[in-house]
Amino acid sequence: MLTPAVITRVVGAALEEDAPWGDLTSTALLPADAAATADLVARESGVFSGGEVFAAAFTLTDPSIVVDLHVGDGDEFAPGDVLATVAGPARAVLTAERIALNFTQRMSGVATLTAQYVRAVDGTGARIADTRKTTPGLRAFERHAVVSGGGSNHRHSLSDAVMAKDNHLAVLQRSGVDLAAALREAFSRLPHTTHVVVEVDRLDQIETVLAGGAHTVLLDNFSLDDLRAGVALIGDRAQVEASGGVSLDTAADIAATGVDVISVGALTHSARALDLGLDVRIL
Repeated sequence: MLTPAVITRVVGAALEEDAPWGDLTSTALLPADAAATADLVARESGVFSGGEVFAAAFTLTDPSIVVDLHVGDGDEFAPGDVLATVAGPARAVLTAERIALNFTQRMSGVATLTAQYVRAVDGTGARIADTRKTTPGLRAFERHAVVSGGGSNHRHSLSDAVMAKDNHLAVLQRSGVDLAAALREAFSRLPHTTHVVVEVDRLDQIETVLAGGAHTVLLDNFSLDDLRAGVALIGDRAQVEASGGVSLDTAADIAATGVDVISVGALTHSARALDLGLDVRIL
């Protein structure tokens, strides 16, 4: 998802937003021929993500800037670690600084939080996945960061898979349409490669969903007891996903019920940006 074209488009737009008529401060104060070397330094521990994005902020500002990444996406770091070095015309380096940091701090924050969830369920067989609760326009960036943290991606967009949620089921019920029949009809029109997920919030909905042929049954806001019952009822007839009420405190218990996937909106909607700084070297 995080292709060079996407990086160029999004980072370019961010640079344009931040300096639509250039960097007035740098142009007014700094000599045109001044050069700068700066280090990306961690102020706290975490998991790195966004190296290509960080570099693009500088090279799109001035192609002569050289960016050396000292860590890769998914690498852990400690306070004081130098994660990257930037060298080039001082005006351009300082023009790109904030945009480069904004993206990398945000992406590393998502990766770090994801890694905490992944560690919480280690050994259970459950995978941690993101959701579509992403910052508009930044989904590819945030989902790349989830993978950097050891997590998995859910469907990327509404176009990628069928996922019938509570409001879809409410419309079907109001229209008097049988859910199992609606699913079977949908399968007759869908490409054979399309994955179908159906969300339920009660145990008594599960058999109808399975009768319709769903590939994944999403158990939403189930108690731990009901999750265990749902896993036993579904067996190997479908993949079991859990969502709702997931936190770092509850993830391990949810995973222990035997679900295959735990989807966590907090990975992207509640991750805080990590404290990273760009320090210009003074020789």
